[in-house]
Amino acid sequence: MRLYRRLALGALLLTFVVVVFGAYVRLADAGLGCPDWPGCYGKLTPAHAADVIRDVHAAEPDGPVSLPKAWKEMIHRYLAASLGLLIIALAVLGWRLRDNPRAAPAVALALVGVVIFQGLLGKWTVTLLLKPAIVTAHLLGGLTTLALLAWLALRASGAVQPMTSLSHAGRSTRRLQLGARLAFVLLIAQIALGGWTSTNYAALACTDFPTCHGSFAPDADYANAFHVVRELGMTADGELLSNAALTAIHWSHRIGALVAGGALLLLGGALCRRRATLDVGVALLAALALQVGLGVANVLLSLPLPLAAAHNAGAALLVFVMVWVNFRLGAPRALPSVAPQRRAAPPLTMAIEEGRS
Repeated sequence: MRLYRRLALGALLLTFVVVVFGAYVRLADAGLGCPDWPGCYGKLTPAHAADVIRDVHAAEPDGPVSLPKAWKEMIHRYLAASLGLLIIALAVLGWRLRDNPRAAPAVALALVGVVIFQGLLGKWTVTLLLKPAIVTAHLLGGLTTLALLAWLALRASGAVQPMTSLSHAGRSTRRLQLGARLAFVLLIAQIALGGWTSTNYAALACTDFPTCHGSFAPDADYANAFHVVRELGMTADGELLSNAALTAIHWSHRIGALVAGGALLLLGGALCRRRATLDVGVALLAALALQVGLGVANVLLSLPLPLAAAHNAGAALLVFVMVWVNFRLGAPRALPSVAPQRRAAPPLTMAIEEGRS
């Protein structure tokens, strides 16, 4: 079981790195650094395809292809492939430990399916030229992977504190559990809006705060902004996406932040009022404050790359904390530890021992 716990924790940490580095690759305009998949111009590494990459870059210096961008894209793929192998190993080991209540082999097997689909989304991200719907789905797939691994790691650790104070609270406890689930749904919706903002390059559509273009009701084109099946930077009719549409995307993300942030703030306050959930409540409020601060700073400082990548890391951190919150509220008692059982002695040995006694 110790190896299983370490694999789950290692996969969780690697997923966090993959999600954040993937955001960095996208924000650095390196998503098409290698325009084919899974290799780079048919080669294993950009070093093997260096001559082709230099020729393409020389023909289009301001294009998406260059040797540094190719390395960023391929490093992300190498990390994602390593994560896939780690999750497969976790699923195999989880199945072997299926009698252990902390293993949850079904979730580990489900993770294999999620990672396979995530790999396909990564392929389509490149081959379909960064379509916003595919890129946003790829982000959500990465966070789904992180959430499932967080749940597995928490369950495997067995570090769930007894919730006696909550288990006897009755109706108030059920309301808190329902509130935590609702807040998690709102968080995922807000992250989807954030992904849609980033993949449509609408993060700087509003450069002032808290208003947008000096107004709390800016001119916005919501119809074209949220038309899912379209090319990057284009409407469904093939026309250039207007500034009003980009404003609609950005402003919707801000309104979503107000709604989801308010729900998380209320939840964090409720958790902090109970001794048994004080730690997760403080963690939630701290992660929320960090994420709000990063979001505001990105607007006021015109989206510097480190801060933009940190904002994605903050979203991943909030997902982990919300999994922790819901896991704690959904587990009224610590999972039983499984101690190794002493093997029964053979009948002949038992008979000899009885004769001696």
